[in-house]
Amino acid sequence: MLFESRKPWNGKTGGYFALSRMYAPEGWACLAPMAVRPEWQGGRLAERNPNMAVGGPKDEMYRSPWRFGTRMLQELAAIYEIPLERLPANVPKTIVVLGKPSFYGRYGFSWQRAQKLKSPYPLESTLILRCGDDVPEAELVYPRALSDL
Repeated sequence: MLFESRKPWNGKTGGYFALSRMYAPEGWACLAPMAVRPEWQGGRLAERNPNMAVGGPKDEMYRSPWRFGTRMLQELAAIYEIPLERLPANVPKTIVVLGKPSFYGRYGFSWQRAQKLKSPYPLESTLILRCGDDVPEAELVYPRALSDL
């Protein structure tokens, strides 16, 4: 693991993600695993919180701060808005994720920029997050713990 992040709420873990070091390319990581407590997915924590007096469960502005996955991915994406030369040395050059482009694309992950990669997994579900707008060519070698999935 390169990095782990968890979002606590009332003594429970509401969301968690890890950046796992890729075997190749060097300096890359994959966003895996990532999880949000099932009963809190989709902003449902806001719907169940009696202390929320503003808005309502159908009001997206009201629910958004309570979306653990959204908050974690927004924080991660913000790192890659920094110019490449100013990125901290311990930040991976590129983060790879397997998932829905319609979801991860909202947080800076690009399906289009991943299309020249060679992967053991389907490229239609492969996205990358990195500074710039290049389309890298590389072979992805995932950590052993993720290679048998």
